[in-house]
Amino acid sequence: MKILVASDIAEEGISKLKKEFEVDVKKGISKEEILSIIENYDGVIVRSKPNITEEIIKKGKNLKVVARAGVGLDNVDVNCCKGLGVKVVNSPQASSDSVAELAFGLMLSVSRNIARADRLTREKRWEKKSLMGYELNGKTLGIVGFGRIGRNIGRMAKACGMSLIAYDPLLTDEQIKSCEAEPVTLEKLIEKSDVITLHVPLIDSTRHMISEKEFQKMKNNAIIINTSRGGIIDEDALCKALSSGKILGAGLDVFEEEPPMNSKLLEYDNVVLTQHIGASTHEAQKRAGIMIAEEVIKALKCK
Repeated sequence: MKILVASDIAEEGISKLKKEFEVDVKKGISKEEILSIIENYDGVIVRSKPNITEEIIKKGKNLKVVARAGVGLDNVDVNCCKGLGVKVVNSPQASSDSVAELAFGLMLSVSRNIARADRLTREKRWEKKSLMGYELNGKTLGIVGFGRIGRNIGRMAKACGMSLIAYDPLLTDEQIKSCEAEPVTLEKLIEKSDVITLHVPLIDSTRHMISEKEFQKMKNNAIIINTSRGGIIDEDALCKALSSGKILGAGLDVFEEEPPMNSKLLEYDNVVLTQHIGASTHEAQKRAGIMIAEEVIKALKCK
């Protein structure tokens, strides 16, 4: 069997694949190039790019598995794969620690003005009085989506003296309570949280989950963190909340349009922006490569 590795994955993962299959590594390959060769492969592995579209899947007459080294499946036409009997696999657990650590880092950066203090210092502007911050100790963290990442950040927040509330319609109250969090509705979480962190996939029901109505219900000094997908937050509504002073600030690793070069969010001092780097650690990428190789081997061995 032949595998096309169309993105940059860890060498450890590629080595595992080569023990079982013929492997072609073509990092950064274009859609046109994929279309011209995909019928030769039994499996294809990608990261967040390239997109594995309906056109590619239908052209891949021998395709048995589409693998995404990472969490989301935004760039894979899952429904088309399902209809044609092509298995879709990913490695969501690989980056759980890395994403949680970044989310917690964004919480600290926003609450203590770390990024702004760095900018001012580099500009040789000593404006200490304008950098007064807030402690996380004693505050309430609302976690939207209490899966691996949500639970990981909950453990970090608990160690920092925060209390936890969580909303996850896929979990029972007992499952949430077992991780020392109070289960609440989304509305109650928005009203009670000092910090809100989002850990849900981008699907129809979660698109603009946090919009103008939700911002109006938040505490006046609330902080919102998003390391999941940009479309979860309505960015126009977020800008209004920031402009009006309704919320204290935001920490964003993801955006509705990436890169966000024309976004109004770039204008706000109380927003910390990173470049979709939640999973960008050496450890997470090594795990992702190994885990996705194992998933592909398992999928094809069962065929």
